[in-house]
Amino acid sequence: MHILAAQINPIIGDLKGNTQKIIQAIQRGRTQQADLVLLPEMALSGYPPEDFISLPHFLKSIQVHLEEIISATSGIAVIVGLPRQSQKILYNSAAFISNGQLIEYIDKILLPTYDVFDERRYFEAGDKVCVHPFKGERIAITICEDLWQHSGLLQSTYYQRDPVLELKKENPTVLLNLSASPYSVSKFDKRAAVCIQAAKTLKCPVILCNQVGGNDSLIFDGYSVHVDSKGIIQQAKGFVEDDLLVSLHEKSVHLTIKRDPIQDLYQALVMGIRDYFEKLGFKKACLGLSGGIDSAVVACLAAEALGPENVWALYLPSRYSAPESERDAQRLAQNLNIKFQILSIEAPFESYLSLLAPIFEDKAVDITEENLQSRIRGMLLMALSNKFGYLVLSTGNKSELAMGYSTLYGDLCGALAVLGDLTKQQVYALAHWINRDKERIPWYTIQRAPSAELRLNQKDSDSLPEYKVIDQVVQAYVEEHHSPEHIAKKFDYPLELVQELIKKIHQNEFKRRQAPPALRVSEKAFSVGRRFPIVQRWT
Repeated sequence: MHILAAQINPIIGDLKGNTQKIIQAIQRGRTQQADLVLLPEMALSGYPPEDFISLPHFLKSIQVHLEEIISATSGIAVIVGLPRQSQKILYNSAAFISNGQLIEYIDKILLPTYDVFDERRYFEAGDKVCVHPFKGERIAITICEDLWQHSGLLQSTYYQRDPVLELKKENPTVLLNLSASPYSVSKFDKRAAVCIQAAKTLKCPVILCNQVGGNDSLIFDGYSVHVDSKGIIQQAKGFVEDDLLVSLHEKSVHLTIKRDPIQDLYQALVMGIRDYFEKLGFKKACLGLSGGIDSAVVACLAAEALGPENVWALYLPSRYSAPESERDAQRLAQNLNIKFQILSIEAPFESYLSLLAPIFEDKAVDITEENLQSRIRGMLLMALSNKFGYLVLSTGNKSELAMGYSTLYGDLCGALAVLGDLTKQQVYALAHWINRDKERIPWYTIQRAPSAELRLNQKDSDSLPEYKVIDQVVQAYVEEHHSPEHIAKKFDYPLELVQELIKKIHQNEFKRRQAPPALRVSEKAFSVGRRFPIVQRWT
């Protein structure tokens, strides 16, 4: 028996376009003599459809397009994910279709409601596991989370049911899984381990078909797999649409996979930018290029994602900008072949200072004047965005966002925060990877001490501890949910320092709520999946 796992890149709500992708996958299955085509979770609607599935006319349209898919299955079977309504109850389902007939719906049993998932808001859980006889096989069909409870790798929740154990009694000969499993660093290894554990328990191969593409902040890496109890037999490509043709019961050779996590991170961000722009209908991006590490990395990613001809970098100097910053910004733009322009903010800054002088009389210069510069830059970038149809890319990183080391309506303005879920250490690691074979980012940019250049001889270290310290605390507290006492003991830091950093994380929630959406690459991003109140007194 031959199964084609087609990892496609759907657009949420584009039912016509997604239907065409699904029918094209069915046609490729026929061409490759597949007996069955397996598609991702929610392939018809795109994942996650969120409140679209609260619209009755959206659900009716889902049904209309499903009928179109059914009519395209002559001589072949298809399993496709979709939301469905039955007697006013909504399910996250898979439609099992064969030779122009809808055989059955299979409903997702375990509904994740943690981190980026909110499925219990919309769906009811399925009540039974499903095994279908087909072409001499006993096919078990599951949807994404239904595999994970059995692995023991879930950390954010626990379910009373284990669909894999329930399937064991049904003696399947192959397990198929439709997934929309988002990317995070090292997520592939966990996903593969989940499949292998299921294969060991059921004593049959597992084929997982995962969605690929970027949807808002979420990035889906693809990397669909075919495994047995001993390991990975086949793997689809990551971060692109791809087909995985599986011939069951053929002699298999297991893959030894060595993956570079920084390369994967780079590809994830490039795809996240590209899909964000393409799916919104935009082609061009602009950004402030400061001569610093963060904006340099964003410029490289944008040039790769959109093409250098579609990136406009603005160097926006003030009286505090170092000559080296202009030199490095210009050199980077030349290396990337992107449009570069210098636009001094000195005149509007001086104008603001003069305007406010009578009101600020007898007040010392402080962060107010620093933020003015950042906000002037934000206004100029947004003016260019409006006039020429560019989307502004925000360049701040997760470490800065955690500490509130950012300016509302200044460097926080924009349509997308490319590095908003990367710590400063990860930004440096990306910079080194980008320069792996030649200098794209000037080495001085990587080696110099970070500075916002909003006052004379300013360095980030004037206001913040070392980024290594911040990054360790952010990961341990935000991503791993450890207590201040645990973090202080683990890293041998003063408890007072850890508590102060955690206090800053909570104090700056109001800023992050107003920041652009950030591409999610960690287990816990600020932009999606993390919900803390702005007004609170937790100490």
